Amino acid sequence: MTSALTLLSAISRVDPAHAALMAPGGPTVTYGSLHEQVERLAGYLQRAGISRGDRIAMVLPNGIEAVVGFLAAATAGTAAPLNPGYKLEEFQFYLSDTKAKALIVPAGGAEQARQAAGPETLLIECGIDVGGSVQFVTPGQVRSLGELDPSSSEDVALVLHTSGTTSRPKRVPLKHANLVASACNIARSYALTSADVSMCVMPLFHVHGLVGSILSSLLVGAAVVVPPGFNALSFWPMVQAHRATWYSAVPAIQQMLLARMREGIRPAGADGLRFIRSCSSALAPATMAEIERRFGVPVLEAYGMTEASHQIATNPLPPAERKPGTVGLGSNVEIGVMDKEGRLLPPEAQGEVMIRGANVISGYEDNPEANLSSFVNGWFRTGDEGILDRQGYLKLVGRIKELIVRGGEKIAPLEIDQVLQLHPAVAEVATFGVPHRIYGEEVAAAVELRAPATEAELLAYCRDHLADFKCPKKIYIVERIPRTATGKIQRKTIAQKLES
Repeated sequence: MTSALTLLSAISRVDPAHAALMAPGGPTVTYGSLHEQVERLAGYLQRAGISRGDRIAMVLPNGIEAVVGFLAAATAGTAAPLNPGYKLEEFQFYLSDTKAKALIVPAGGAEQARQAAGPETLLIECGIDVGGSVQFVTPGQVRSLGELDPSSSEDVALVLHTSGTTSRPKRVPLKHANLVASACNIARSYALTSADVSMCVMPLFHVHGLVGSILSSLLVGAAVVVPPGFNALSFWPMVQAHRATWYSAVPAIQQMLLARMREGIRPAGADGLRFIRSCSSALAPATMAEIERRFGVPVLEAYGMTEASHQIATNPLPPAERKPGTVGLGSNVEIGVMDKEGRLLPPEAQGEVMIRGANVISGYEDNPEANLSSFVNGWFRTGDEGILDRQGYLKLVGRIKELIVRGGEKIAPLEIDQVLQLHPAVAEVATFGVPHRIYGEEVAAAVELRAPATEAELLAYCRDHLADFKCPKKIYIVERIPRTATGKIQRKTIAQKLES
């Protein structure tokens, strides 16, 4: 196993002039330049007082700066990218929970993140010049001398949070070895080579974008197009202009692309794609068939999660069989299905999906209770219910955990509960997911009041305290929240009970 920096070093020696990162309408960064920048900026961070293992929070929009910043932070210490859409209270929690020693923000941006950072947090502004060279600037002086002490394969490269249904988000420490193993699995699954061009439309504060689109490509010396975000209007012109050979996205994005295309017209640039990858939430077989018919490209549904450094399974490239309604075969990851007693079940039996492999974490950080409940005999419990068929294809049939999955974003109902419960008019609240045609699920909540309040007031309160994707789109004001005979709230069935 190795680290991200040593991989870049090896690739840059082979072909330093090959394009690594391309910004639409902006600069192109070669592998030679990328390696130089990562090494230079990692050295800057360590001269500014960062050591291996120190957490470096990042609040950067998608772009070359986010990729270079992540690689530099992971080389000098541990990168902790955060969603730029978070609100002040959310930034305060995540910065405190990770014990971030530094915070990287765009010059003149990320005001709420800046406000959330304590005086002991080193503030670093990140910018890029017209030539594609990323720069860091700190308020004080940095040491002029000092050799880089780069992270090793067993150091934590990336720390992310994953939501739980009965607790605050858990910290997931991903080592360089985990990330490299996952990137290797993805590259092998899709036969990626230096001739490929990946279109990265997923956020770079998630493993889907970071590992699925970026690291898997950099591992093989391929190019990555890094636009500032997904835009359905500009997507196909960018695919055509940069001759992209594949992209990975959540089903919500796939649906948006379908919705904008006129019947009978194949998108410009689609003829250069080898495949389309869909991951992070379930892709309806009918949608898969429609994409293949309209775009003329094989669609490969995959399955991933943060604790597995992203990919667990995927449908294979043609001519191998891809099965609609399944997430495919294990990607050099062992997959088992177990019963409640922890016994492995035979093919076609339904149970909890369990995984193990070099890409899977060995434990959450500082959370012995979660570790005790999440691992069984060396297997990691995914919390998903599934069936393995006789050919090894995995079908997911539901989630044991009550997370809401909105367009690939996993949202903990308890987190929304806790925010709404702070409103002075709210007595009790239960947040739950409801079906949505594009996003798969949308957030809703049932609220019991102790004082007068309207749905509009409560929704506005949520928008002030939660990122947009977490905000309920519907709040039911009820006399009593539906419960079981024993007084428990069943989030999975609450929508039906409210509408009955």
